[in-house]
Amino acid sequence: GVSRWGKYILVLVIAASAVYWLRSRTVSVAGYTAVQGEIVAEVMGTGTLEAKVQTIVSTKIPGRIFDMRVDQGDQVRAGQTLLRLDDSEFRQQVEMARSTLDAAKATVERMQADSVRSQAVLEQARIEYRRRETLFSSKSIAANEMDKRKEELKVAEADLEKTRAAVVESQKNMVVAQNTVDYHLARLDDTLILAPFDGLIIRRDRDPGDVVVPGTSIFLLISTRSLWVRTWVDETEMQRVAEEQRARVVFRAEPETGYKGKVARLGRETDRETREFLVDVEIEQLPRNWSVGQRADVFIETARKDNVTMVPSQVIMRNQGETVVVLNRDGRAVRQPVKTGLRGRTHVEIVEGLSPGEIVVTTQDSDPIPEGRRLEMTSREPGR
Repeated sequence: GVSRWGKYILVLVIAASAVYWLRSRTVSVAGYTAVQGEIVAEVMGTGTLEAKVQTIVSTKIPGRIFDMRVDQGDQVRAGQTLLRLDDSEFRQQVEMARSTLDAAKATVERMQADSVRSQAVLEQARIEYRRRETLFSSKSIAANEMDKRKEELKVAEADLEKTRAAVVESQKNMVVAQNTVDYHLARLDDTLILAPFDGLIIRRDRDPGDVVVPGTSIFLLISTRSLWVRTWVDETEMQRVAEEQRARVVFRAEPETGYKGKVARLGRETDRETREFLVDVEIEQLPRNWSVGQRADVFIETARKDNVTMVPSQVIMRNQGETVVVLNRDGRAVRQPVKTGLRGRTHVEIVEGLSPGEIVVTTQDSDPIPEGRRLEMTSREPGR
């Protein structure tokens, strides 16, 4: 019996020693000093650099490319000639149409002369009819002579109407001939492809000698005056984003550099698979080297506060529904409930429960630090 009680006592001593050792064992922690400063809340999205205004340069008419005046990477002005199609056939059609127009003009002049002649014949017939009418009333001529003059007057009137109709018809034919000339001149002008606006040629899809038809892509032209990043943002952040908010754009090629921008437009349709919506962010200044379609991360500023107490995000913990941090007080771990506010990219605002200058700690382990555990500071950094 004595030896059995001895074993129990030995187990209790060992257990007590283990508990004491665990409670007194030092935990290595990293410390951060709560500081006071400015915190910025941001919404993050990923997108690509796109041109707000762009167009595929094509032709209005089918033809063979004769001469290309610009190439990929060239800056162009509105109205500048980009390329020229083979126009030999169109020039021949213009000359043929002009010849038809000249013939139509000559026909109009001839018809107008005929109309003048018919008018003169009618006036002479009227004079002769009135003179014969006077003679008939004095019974100096027979009735059949009067009928003959009356018939001649009707024939003259009909001839005048005929020539007038011919003049109108010839004038209409001249208008048709003029329209035909204008049509062929327009098609000749269409052999010159002009830039619709100031911009940059970012792609060339055809070479001299290629046969193109309307809709064929020859160049891709963009306006460099308005470039933005089309950004996909999670729909849960929709209520926090608004137009004109400041933004920071970080291109994958320059991860250490942020470019200023602002929210220009919000999309009104959410992708049904990714549950994200589009936000268009304009950039104030582009990198030295850039390309349309380039990937970028966008950070949209949704709120900003100054003179707030804040700590790094990694020191915030949840414990039984409560938000807490672990303080270093006299070398011992003390759990402190806190109330948080704005969440920035790396820091969190502490509204209640913590003052500037207090030291919060964290470990690399996922296990929480027990209350009262002795702490060994392996590093200490300011709160930002």
